[in-house]
Amino acid sequence: MAQADRLWDFIQRLTPLSRSCLLSELERLDHCGVDMPGSADIQARLRAELGKDGSPQTRASNPSRYFFAPVDDLLIEGAPEHANSGRIARGSLGPIWEWITRDLLPTMARDFNAQMKDLIAADKQREAKQAATAFQIKVVKSLENTLGSPEAVEQTRARLAAYTAARSAYGDLVKIMGALRARDALAKFDAALPVKISKFDDALVQKLTQLLHELRKQHADAAPFAIALIARRLKTPWQLIRLATKAAPSKNAADIAATPYAIAVSMVLDRVDDNRMALRVALKNNRVLIARALLTEIYDTEYALQVRIDQFEQSEWGARLRQLMDAIAALVEEEISRFPEDVGHVLGSRSLRSHNSLAGRLTYLAWKGRDAVTNGAAQIKKLIA
Repeated sequence: MAQADRLWDFIQRLTPLSRSCLLSELERLDHCGVDMPGSADIQARLRAELGKDGSPQTRASNPSRYFFAPVDDLLIEGAPEHANSGRIARGSLGPIWEWITRDLLPTMARDFNAQMKDLIAADKQREAKQAATAFQIKVVKSLENTLGSPEAVEQTRARLAAYTAARSAYGDLVKIMGALRARDALAKFDAALPVKISKFDDALVQKLTQLLHELRKQHADAAPFAIALIARRLKTPWQLIRLATKAAPSKNAADIAATPYAIAVSMVLDRVDDNRMALRVALKNNRVLIARALLTEIYDTEYALQVRIDQFEQSEWGARLRQLMDAIAALVEEEISRFPEDVGHVLGSRSLRSHNSLAGRLTYLAWKGRDAVTNGAAQIKKLIA
């Protein structure tokens, strides 16, 4: 038997959840740039077996799909190594579910799985959702007790490490606990949002800010999840920063950082980081058009942050963006260097940075002029008062 066949024979003996964890690990290593011979073939075979996205919880007959349903809209693909506020890595669900069923509440989980399989087989959707809600409550209560001390936290980290090497797994577990606590409030918030947000204007920013205020009165820690739900609907992702900039007394980075929703700026930077990782994968697989789209969004976001926030470069946000843009520039340079100097590359096109054009510079001046007028009017109002 060939080595690849022996390896696959071993993989087939693993439980479905263990195979899902393996797939998540291979994808994470891919995103991190680790080259593993034979990995692509194993990933393809695992995805074909486990489902479209390789995750067993997406299969209709799997009880974990119902358990994680409240966080579906908070999931992101890949395996980010940064915090990604308000978002949960889809790849973390398999390891976390395995930890819940094997370590946290094995007996209750076994009963839940048996109950759910009967309900799902009988197509009793309402009863299945009720059973999932009841088990979610039990898990949250158990987590609150389990994570009550530094020692218990370290034990939990160690146990999760048996199922995944991703550093984000424990953070995702905590986020899942928080999202389940605020399950009903987040569902109500989500239902109040527009289906799509093509223009995030002042009126809509004010309306959604008020919704966020109401949510925070009940669940102070749920704001990042609510902001992530808003972000999903934005046509222009960087506009999420308006939740922070509109609430600040000035456009200065320090004033914006002091607002209740300053985390929106960090979440936009998280997206830049996600796009950086996606860019690396796209370039590795010679998907130039995808890389071009990613790079265009990255450049537009960089420009918006620098223009919309004064003293941005001197802030912690600015330092993080510089690091990201340096890493992105290195990826682009490496790609372009593969071609002769007299051969143009689409990723080297000036059109990707449209803000450097005459129209872009005029837009910049218009923004700055409007800010100056707004700030001047605010100062006059203060003097009159």
